[in-house]
Amino acid sequence: MTSSYRHVVRILDTDLKGDEKLAYALAKIRGVGINLAYAVLRICNIDPEMRVGYLQDSDVKKIEETLLNLPSYLPPYMLNRRKDLLTGKNLHLYGSDLVLSMKMDIDLMKKIKCWKGIRHALGLKVRGQCTRTTGRFGMTVGVVRKSAQQQQQKKEKEKEK
Repeated sequence: MTSSYRHVVRILDTDLKGDEKLAYALAKIRGVGINLAYAVLRICNIDPEMRVGYLQDSDVKKIEETLLNLPSYLPPYMLNRRKDLLTGKNLHLYGSDLVLSMKMDIDLMKKIKCWKGIRHALGLKVRGQCTRTTGRFGMTVGVVRKSAQQQQQKKEKEKEK
């Protein structure tokens, strides 16, 4: 395609809108953030301010190849799966692969019963957040003052009589 406009461009099994800027559209792919999108576009020598709809097929292939071979282009600290448990390699995962690997990691934590695994299994906050006021669920979610609580207890005692 020479200079034709496409409303939807498919990159890494994700549909990207043609009217968005390229860097921000790439960030909509699960596993790609804004900084990584800018880095990939710098590697490919493509203008990040360009609209996605004006990408040529060769540019789309270049972006996909760069994204699939990121460990060879970028330092390990920019990857989302460093020292993978199974392979020991630095990887960068996208889409459903990223979701499945996160689920497998959480299942492993539950299986070995580490602290984070126990918190995940109980449905509680995992990363040290306060849980006194947030993260509540169930029927008793209000704060009751002592005076109101005492009055409520008196009413219950009167009903029992």
